[in-house]
This record gives sequence, structure tokens and C-alpha cells, in this order.
Amino acid sequence: MSTVSPPWTYTLHLPHDPRAPRIARATLRTVLAAHGLTHVIPTAELMASELLTNAHLHTAGPYALRVRPMESERLRVAVWDTDPRVPPGFTTDGAAVAVPPDDAESGRGLHLVRACADSVGVSVLRELGASKGGKLLWAECPFV
Repeated sequence: MSTVSPPWTYTLHLPHDPRAPRIARATLRTVLAAHGLTHVIPTAELMASELLTNAHLHTAGPYALRVRPMESERLRVAVWDTDPRVPPGFTTDGAAVAVPPDDAESGRGLHLVRACADSVGVSVLRELGASKGGKLLWAECPFV
């Protein structure tokens, strides 16, 4: 008789510190390895790295990494930050997204996330009581 392991979710709260994305990537690798998902580490790490770096560069407050498996055998990597503005290049309405020119020195991160992910999404969060509001950007990739 097979057993089903209970669902798991990990959330790592991070200060606005330039070392935070590196610490979050190391944590992500450890979590995925612990759950036998080493084959998805490169894709998950790239998606997390770009989302975390975007949060660090474009917000002034703390941010958080959240990782969880979805029922559809996909892994969701999400990053919350305190800024409710949705970055260009992360729309989910099907609108065409302009790719930065070949000589651009920045602006490619969210395009990499979109290229690696099966689906992406964004939720703008309202401030409620102690909640800080902000937004949650997420990307999913298969783990089978």
C-alpha cells in the first residue's frame, strides 16, 4: 500500500539585504533536494533568482520566497514584496511583452522567468490590519 506524503510549503522571509537572494537560492536547493526534486533545481533556482533579484532591486522593504508543489505535478516558486506595482514584462493578460534590445544591460530577468515557466501569475495584495499588502509574483514548472 502506497502512502501519500503530506503537502508541504516553505516560506523564507528575507530582509532587504544584497545577500538575501543568495541565501534564498541555497535554501531552495536544500528544500528541493530534501523532497527528492533535484532534477528541477536548475529551473526553480533560475526562476527564484530572477524574482528575488527583481524584488531586491525595485523595492525598499523586505520580501519572501515561497515554494510549494501544486496538485498538477508542478512546482510553484513565488516571491512576495511590499510594492504593489506589477513590473513590466509580467502581465498575465496575454498581452505581448517587449523584449529588451540585444545591447540592453538589464531588463531580461522576467523574460527568463516567462521562458522557463509553464505559467506565471501575479496577485496584488491589499493592506489588511498587520498585513503589509504588496504583490506576489509566481512561476510554475513541472517537477515530473
